[in-house]
Amino acid sequence: MASAYPWIKAVHVVAVIAWMAGLLYLPRLFVYHTQVPKGSDTDKMFITMERKLMHMITVPAATVAWVLGIALAAQLGNAMNYWFYAKVILVIVMTGFMFAAERWRRDLAAATNTRSARFFKRANEVPTVLMILIVILVVVKPF
Repeated sequence: MASAYPWIKAVHVVAVIAWMAGLLYLPRLFVYHTQVPKGSDTDKMFITMERKLMHMITVPAATVAWVLGIALAAQLGNAMNYWFYAKVILVIVMTGFMFAAERWRRDLAAATNTRSARFFKRANEVPTVLMILIVILVVVKPF
């Protein structure tokens, strides 16, 4: 397993990047989506784009990131520290944000969305802040 560790870590990092790309782009699509007439060709295009981004990139990348992250954590054993537990909590929050984004995506697709473009602009900041905090915890290991 030791020889596979760098490969598992590399694929984990790639999966995290893809997951973050989806979480950063989806709320921006939602902003634009709220500004088009329901039932229009543009509305249908956004519905397709959002569904494909979520189900072909974001969710699979999150799944790979989680599975490989657990495999990497198993290798840490006793080396886990408070920074690691804080990171796990933030990754759980990130996962919750992904589930919220899926709910918003479904609402937009069903034309039942009640949230404004401003709401989605603010929501777009959440994964950015989480990403910054997670990277600091992993690289700096402040505690």
